[in-house]
Amino acid sequence: MKFLENKIVFITGGTSGIGKECALLAARHGAKVALADIKEDNQTAEALQQAGGESFFVQCDVSSPESVKNAVDQTIAQFGGLDVALNNAGIGGEAHHIQDVSVEGWRQVIDINLNGVFYCMKYQLAYFFDNKRPGAIINMSSVLGQVGFMGSSAYVAAKHGVLGLTKTAALEYGPQNIRVNAICPGFIETPMLTDAGLSPDNEIGKMIADKHAMKRLGKPEEIARLFVWLASDEASFVNGYAVDGGYLAQ
Repeated sequence: MKFLENKIVFITGGTSGIGKECALLAARHGAKVALADIKEDNQTAEALQQAGGESFFVQCDVSSPESVKNAVDQTIAQFGGLDVALNNAGIGGEAHHIQDVSVEGWRQVIDINLNGVFYCMKYQLAYFFDNKRPGAIINMSSVLGQVGFMGSSAYVAAKHGVLGLTKTAALEYGPQNIRVNAICPGFIETPMLTDAGLSPDNEIGKMIADKHAMKRLGKPEEIARLFVWLASDEASFVNGYAVDGGYLAQ
């Protein structure tokens, strides 16, 4: 069964990590996928084609509202509409205590991880609402959208904000059959995690893995399966939902 047959899917940060796996699985489920990212990756686009989906790349800097609007508009022009959006692009930011975080570093994380989600939702929701079209928006928050984490103040603040945006939008647009949900992954094996020194092969990575109920880090494809379900009609009564992978079950 293909959950996203002929659905038009817009994904930010779709060329690496969780975003890439979500794009690949969406393609396997029959979706037409717009990869919106700041850097083009022809290999990802080719992989989507091999997975059986139709795709195209559109350059998008999510910290720029003009760039986001252009990317959404190009997707609609290319595919003739929009059904699903995954607002996933994000960065880790500086690993310092608050007093040592640079103002520039703080602003960069907030601009990408929080403002970027707002800009995406603004233009995606406007399309769904103005065209009286049902839609599904999934925002990529984090388990750190629900708890604190030392050395990650900007990231934690931004991801908490993403959950607030998600819940508010779910209330505002549910009557129009526009669903807005969030995924709050625990720590997932991605390049961003490895770059932050949290590989499952080192002591810090193992300590982080043990905080999860499963006693391991998650895999991008596990998040992708949840994304596809939330984006599909199988989740037609799921709105304002946040999933954390069991991290907070302790």
